[in-house]
Amino acid sequence: MGSVIQLKNKINNSYFQLKNSVEDRLMLVEEKIKSKLESKVDLVQKMTNYHLDTGGKRLRALLTLGSAKLCGYAKGTRDINLAACVELIHSATLMHDDVIDNGSIRRGRRTLNKVWDNHSSVLVGDYLLSRCFEMMVDDGNIEVLKLLSSTSSKIAQGEVLQLQHRGEVDMLEETYLRIISAKTAELFAAATKVGAILSDVSSKEKEALEFYGRNLGLTFQIADDTLDYNSESKLFGKKIGKDFYEGKITLPIILLFQKANLKEKESLKGIFLKDRRDENDFNYTLSLIKQYEIIKECYLKANHYINLASNSLSIFKDCNERNIFENLTSFSLSRDF
Repeated sequence: MGSVIQLKNKINNSYFQLKNSVEDRLMLVEEKIKSKLESKVDLVQKMTNYHLDTGGKRLRALLTLGSAKLCGYAKGTRDINLAACVELIHSATLMHDDVIDNGSIRRGRRTLNKVWDNHSSVLVGDYLLSRCFEMMVDDGNIEVLKLLSSTSSKIAQGEVLQLQHRGEVDMLEETYLRIISAKTAELFAAATKVGAILSDVSSKEKEALEFYGRNLGLTFQIADDTLDYNSESKLFGKKIGKDFYEGKITLPIILLFQKANLKEKESLKGIFLKDRRDENDFNYTLSLIKQYEIIKECYLKANHYINLASNSLSIFKDCNERNIFENLTSFSLSRDF
């Protein structure tokens, strides 16, 4: 357990280094988001205010601000506008996710769909996306518009793909990677590439930051999915077992099913076909995960992607911003957890 706590501490320390480096810009991003979510429709205003009050780490917005700074963007406010845009895409997907997963708690508070209803949550999520697209058009850069609109499309397809394979305990690892690539890594990649586009750097630098963001996103998702079965509290404070009780098939379950014997496979199929899973189901699954050393195998796979992310930064000159981005990839995921 100590290694898991150390991993969390390293991730959080790296996050705060990034946040502190662009703190002044992040405050302006928060103001921009608040102004863009203003509405004359009372219910929309209440729901968006509630959403803003729940906070969030703003990691994707920070990646946009950080990548712009790394690439030398220093004039204007396009980084603020597009960091807000990236964050709104993320927020909209969370609202839609909670409806699809019937989620009840996010960031320690009741989800919008539980405070109000599913219909309102979906429509307010759509409202966030529409405001985001207005911001893209206002920016006026066709490359940014193509990138973020394409990213939004891929995220939606990832949601559908996950829904298509819901409860499929024998899911292929390749399918899982396609899902998290679309749902998580694509927005990480867009967040970092947008910063490079603003700075008008070479195509190599744009591609390097896009590659960095994509592999960082894959790593964070695999680590987060794995910590769902391996920690008192997941990355950034999420509670253990959330994915399991929602019936999500993630990498630990996929790898466990590959190693389990026939009797165990049947038990796992039965557990994930249930409408609801209980504590006994969770404890049984945890015992198998420990027996087959699934956690260690998951982190070994995540380590592959974190190394790819780290190596992509070599194209940039040594500076504080590059060091901060490297720190996000400096924690080891291949240790004996």
